Amino acid sequence: MDLGPEGIRVNAVCPGTIDTPATSLHAANLGITKAELVEQTVKDHFIKRLGSTMDCAYATMFLASDESKFVTGTYLLVDGGYCAH
Repeated sequence: MDLGPEGIRVNAVCPGTIDTPATSLHAANLGITKAELVEQTVKDHFIKRLGSTMDCAYATMFLASDESKFVTGTYLLVDGGYCAH
């Protein structure tokens, strides 16, 4: 609120289940394969896949660009529809 008049915007990207090297580690910690983890996880996503780091990067690039210059004080869910349930 204080810095909005200076053109400073504050937003957040909130990722859902993103496929990273940690995904395999998480599956191993659960005692299942990565494929089994993915199969279980994507059932709860409207877009039936895990997110990618590029999905998060594109959302971040949008919020950092002039195309979003009137967007502030918000969060952008990058979760394949998981929170829309």
